[in-house]
Amino acid sequence: MADGSSRVRSGDVVLDVRVRGAGPAVVLVHGFPDTQDVWSAVAERLVADFTVVTYDVRGAGRSTAPPRHDGYRRERLVDDLVAVLDATVPDEPVHLVGHDWGSVQLWEAVLSEADDPRLRGRLASFTSISGPPLDLLGHYLRHNLRRRRLGRVLDQARRSWYVGAFQVPLVPELVLSAGPGLARTAIERLEDVRFGPTFVTDVRHGINLYRQNVGLPSRGLRRTSVPVRLVVPLRDRYLSPALYEDLPAMVERLSRVDVDASHWVVRHEADTVARTVAEHVRAHT
Repeated sequence: MADGSSRVRSGDVVLDVRVRGAGPAVVLVHGFPDTQDVWSAVAERLVADFTVVTYDVRGAGRSTAPPRHDGYRRERLVDDLVAVLDATVPDEPVHLVGHDWGSVQLWEAVLSEADDPRLRGRLASFTSISGPPLDLLGHYLRHNLRRRRLGRVLDQARRSWYVGAFQVPLVPELVLSAGPGLARTAIERLEDVRFGPTFVTDVRHGINLYRQNVGLPSRGLRRTSVPVRLVVPLRDRYLSPALYEDLPAMVERLSRVDVDASHWVVRHEADTVARTVAEHVRAHT
């Protein structure tokens, strides 16, 4: 497996993929509205011991966008992961790491691994950061509504208000077109992060992740035997730490690491993230 960048076709999109280092393979998948560059600091700390694979997800960075909005469904995102694995690590199990929507889409792969012949036996472990399974999020809200824990429901609704805003047709795109610099500056100042030159198109395309996947019928709390390390930033503005309380019902082998950090923990606490990823990978290699 040679170091370098390549272009990998997955159905109707072409993905920009980067491979570096040597050793057990670790695949890092970014979220919204990032590109694979969000992993730069973490990857630098892992390449001495591992083969690190990153890629721009469909519609982000240097990858192309699908021609139809339903091309952002979580099933297509799993197709992309399979295409990347086939092109870069075809003959050995890999360790998955996802942040934000990268974690959300990897949960779909992990929870379908036992039933998907393309993935069966290929996932050695998963580290999930700031991105729950969509079915767990729906379960959390319904469960707390039934028990009249309205404070919890309102707290998560306050954190994820933008999810509802993204469902309104055209309005997010119009806001973005009218003031792309304002939107970018506001998020960068609030979270102390910096986005790349493709930010506007990344957001415009990435909104479809929410529109095509949030609100779909629940598939229930499916279960996986893939070992999972959950990394929870305790100061995450968008996800309540309590959201994961029923995750043990979905994961046979689960460990949890709480970090005193905000949502973009992969940027702000790269040492901590790299260390916990390496520990989890070594435990399951």
